[in-house]
This record gives sequence, structure tokens and C-alpha cells, in this order.
Amino acid sequence: MGMYVSARGWLEIDFKQRNTAEEIVRRHHHDPYSDGWAFPAVPFNWTLYLFYGGDIREAELPWFRQKISELAAMPPVDDDGDRPVGLFLISDERGGAAMWQVRDGSTHERPATALSWLGE
Repeated sequence: MGMYVSARGWLEIDFKQRNTAEEIVRRHHHDPYSDGWAFPAVPFNWTLYLFYGGDIREAELPWFRQKISELAAMPPVDDDGDRPVGLFLISDERGGAAMWQVRDGSTHERPATALSWLGE
């Protein structure tokens, strides 16, 4: 069968990047795991938060990481140069946990041992 991991987190992007983000999610569609993405129905304030939550097979983590990396690499849309930022927690059935931090156009992975209780 294979082990599952729980993947949950968010990205903060500019409203002007929504179409690009939706296209990235569509281009990397994977049944049923792509259904874990949530885009707000109605924009409010100045930041658009994209959320993901789902249990996926461990073997699909490279697919998910590639999508996050592509979203992280979206270019700035204004003179401020702001890039997507976010945080994802990945935990597995063995009690392991990792954090994927999105910043500066990249995804950086770190152990999340202090957060491993979330996977229990």
C-alpha cells in the first residue's frame, strides 16, 4: 500500500498573482490530491492566502514539492519585489515532520521536530 504523509500549509501571494497560481495548480493536477487546494472565493484586504491540506502518499511528495517550488518562484508583480511566502508542515506515520518555508523565490526544508506532535 504505501505510507501517507499529512501536508498542510499556506502561501501568501499578491492578488495579481492569483491567475498564475491557479494555472500552476491546474497544470500539475493530480487526482485526488489537487483537491486539497483552497483559494478564497472573495478577496478582502491586501494579501491573498492560498491553503493546502491533505493526506497524500509519501511517493507523491516530489510532485507536491515541485508544485510548491513553482508557486514560490512566481515573479514579483510590482516594484516592491515581494515574492510568495509561506509555510508547509509535512508529517508522516512514523512521527517524522518537516517544515517547508517559502521565501525569496525558493522552498527551504527544515526538520520540524518540535512540531512532530501534530502528526500523532
